[in-house]
Amino acid sequence: MKKIDDYFVPWLKGVKMYISPHIELAWQDKKLRRLMSNENPNPPSPKVLEAINSYGKIANRYPEQGKAVRSKIAEINGLDGPENVLIGNGSSEVYDMIWRSFVQPGEEIIQHTPCFGIYKLRCAVVGGKLVSVPMIYDENGFHYDTDSIINAVTPKTKIIVIANPNNPTGDFMDSSEFVKVAETGLPFVVDEAYVEYAGLGKSQVGLIEKYPNVIVTRTLSKAYGLAGMRFGYALGTKEVIAQLAATLIPWNVGTIPMWAALAALEDRDSLKKRVDFNNSQLRYFEEELKDVPGLKVLHSYGNYILFDGKKAGKKGDDMVAFAQERGLIFRPQATMYGSDGFFRITIGSEEENKMAVQAIKDFFAS
Repeated sequence: MKKIDDYFVPWLKGVKMYISPHIELAWQDKKLRRLMSNENPNPPSPKVLEAINSYGKIANRYPEQGKAVRSKIAEINGLDGPENVLIGNGSSEVYDMIWRSFVQPGEEIIQHTPCFGIYKLRCAVVGGKLVSVPMIYDENGFHYDTDSIINAVTPKTKIIVIANPNNPTGDFMDSSEFVKVAETGLPFVVDEAYVEYAGLGKSQVGLIEKYPNVIVTRTLSKAYGLAGMRFGYALGTKEVIAQLAATLIPWNVGTIPMWAALAALEDRDSLKKRVDFNNSQLRYFEEELKDVPGLKVLHSYGNYILFDGKKAGKKGDDMVAFAQERGLIFRPQATMYGSDGFFRITIGSEEENKMAVQAIKDFFAS
């Protein structure tokens, strides 16, 4: 008799459940300050809390298809209507639906690195091969290498994915470079999880009309501050969204997150307050830390900042350990580009940011 292990699809064997150690740590010790997961430090607005309470009272009923929230998203992005919008349990589920729609075992997804880890995780689940194209890193920071991305295309390539702004480097790619990738005709996913911090004028959603191969993804976990509600979406042509929707698990977005999302999208004042606070705190970090000897502060358009302490002879992992002793969780970063000095922080509350700045100054002075 065969063992049950013999029946698993071969490409799934050895793939483990995703666990985020720093988030588990934060929940286990709630006294630690969460400056590691690109969360929004501000709680949901009163209007969102009102929607949560209101729709929680009918949580005994199945949700509908989200036509109201999808219509609002289409309106915000200048698209025709809800048929241009696919909603998911965070943008992570949206990638899962896209990958399953295009990629067969052995086929390829091209990403640049460093970037968001979920692309790799969901690629493994469908048996795809991830092709990583390094960004360029120099004295001025990180830069997209569009020519190398296009040169990495093979007959097996099924998707190209670009985060804009990039996580964890925080930079945008030039609009002209997006056109070059779109011109390949390959399914082209543009991850705009953090675009609201710089404004939708930086979005590539305008490419969809001319290039039906372009799919834009977003989330309400960042600027809108609803990471725990799990709401993300994709934007595309009606035909593309309709086909992607074939993979959608019925009622994949619950009633509460759906209507909480609509309330958040309609509450423009609260979004502006969150964006303005975030961007003012980014400037605070840059101003306070610009003169720390040997510390490179990489300018960010997200709600996080990547640092490199190599020139000071400091290891990023040691900085993370030092911060934890101060009650702060920073994000480690694997060695890359010949440097083990990288670490990342998420913008927190004003108090937390002052604590983080002091911890970084003290560590680099030691």
